[in-house]
Amino acid sequence: MGGPTEGRGPVALAAGLDLSLSQQLTVIALCALTAFVSHLALAVFNDGVRPFLLDFVQGRSTRPATAAVSFGLSAGFVFGLGAPMALASGVLNPWLLFLPTDVLGLLAPRKWLAPLLGAAWGAVVVFGLGGANRLAHDLPVDFLTAMQEMSTPILYLFTLFPVLAVTRQFGRLRGGLVGLVELALVVLTSKLWPDMFAGALAMAVGVLLLIGFAVARDVRERRTARAAASSAAVPGADDPMASLFGASAARLRRHLPLFMLLGAGICVLAQLKVFGGGEATSFLIAKGQYAEAAQVDFYRMFGFLPLIATTALASGAYGIVGFTLAYPVGYLLPNPLLAAVAGAAVFAVEVLALSAIGRVLGRLPSLRDSSEHLRAAIGEALGLAILFGSLLAANRMGGGLGILLCGGLYLLNEATGRPVVRMAAAPAAVIVGGVVLNCLYWLGLFTPVKG
Repeated sequence: MGGPTEGRGPVALAAGLDLSLSQQLTVIALCALTAFVSHLALAVFNDGVRPFLLDFVQGRSTRPATAAVSFGLSAGFVFGLGAPMALASGVLNPWLLFLPTDVLGLLAPRKWLAPLLGAAWGAVVVFGLGGANRLAHDLPVDFLTAMQEMSTPILYLFTLFPVLAVTRQFGRLRGGLVGLVELALVVLTSKLWPDMFAGALAMAVGVLLLIGFAVARDVRERRTARAAASSAAVPGADDPMASLFGASAARLRRHLPLFMLLGAGICVLAQLKVFGGGEATSFLIAKGQYAEAAQVDFYRMFGFLPLIATTALASGAYGIVGFTLAYPVGYLLPNPLLAAVAGAAVFAVEVLALSAIGRVLGRLPSLRDSSEHLRAAIGEALGLAILFGSLLAANRMGGGLGILLCGGLYLLNEATGRPVVRMAAAPAAVIVGGVVLNCLYWLGLFTPVKG
């Protein structure tokens, strides 16, 4: 289960974002494709934007209005989370690449313009971000190297998200039990398999226990319901949402070749080992731990699959990265050709199975609720991890003054109603704080912390 540690390891974190020509072209082409798909309102990355696309598709909302919604829901994540995380880890991420192409694709008034705008954004990322990275590392206060302090809190606190989800859904007793099991597995993994990410096995067991609890509850409740209402049941009753869901699924199936091309591109990008699907995954990819990264994104998929499936069936717009299964598949494959074939196949199965997945989720309400608890738990665990890691980075680059600046900016953001979303506020504060510390150094008012 342990991945190789050579290649893009800690040294790559310091150099970061120096992509080969093939990697650059892949990013640019994929950004062009995702912007085109967004323009057609067939898929977007931002889950919050997807429900608004139904009004746009049915003509009740204009393109500029929909693009404005997308920008408002995405800008904070792009500049507060996507860019800082890419600079800190040296690995690209979906917030940086696909949230902007959501906006650009929806904003473009013509089909031919959307891929051009998307390609332009891809070029900005692969050329501009690398230059910014090199420039930042040459500053007296190297805040990007300091931001690597975020990796340990993110990786280890992220491990606890199944514990939080179980506690919220099934109570403190089961939550405490899962917590003890995860702790024991982390200690055991650290002792027996030191080259493996210690939280990988713990997360696997935690997610499996959550799914087991949910399925067991659903089975019990269905048996009870059948026993209590066997004579009154009306198996053939019409589902009032069935016609809408059916039309949405049919719309997506009509564009299956385009989705297969999109799946191939997503999987190839993941296979190139310059892209991570999440915060924890980015640092694992940077360290060369590809098997562990695949595990993390595979478990994370369970928290978002029901949301993506139901919003896709309701709106007729899919997720740009599908159910995110293409991420772990890509990490594990040995070459881009196999990744392209596998990614196309994954997206084809997902789109064709969408209606069936919706029906299964309708019969398993506890499992559906588990996904909501998983998403909330992922947000809570990562929120604390990113805040704690950002304060560690602030301390490394500026000691007490760094903590004062970055913590103060975070608290100011809270006090002013969070103009920057909470998840992105702390990394953004580290970058702003780093710029301020460099200015103070040039004014002779600050001496960089040694080491």
